[in-house]
Amino acid sequence: MDYIEKVLEKLKELARRLIDSLLGPEAEPEPELIPIPVNDRSRRRH
Repeated sequence: MDYIEKVLEKLKELARRLIDSLLGPEAEPEPELIPIPVNDRSRRRH
């Protein structure tokens, strides 16, 4: 069981490093997306 616990601990550390590298040291909540009006009149003509 020691081996499995060591592997799990290494996987946790690896996942933590991966998340830190992708999101930065502190995971911040994503800002709310602002809807952008799209002029789609050209699509309606086709």
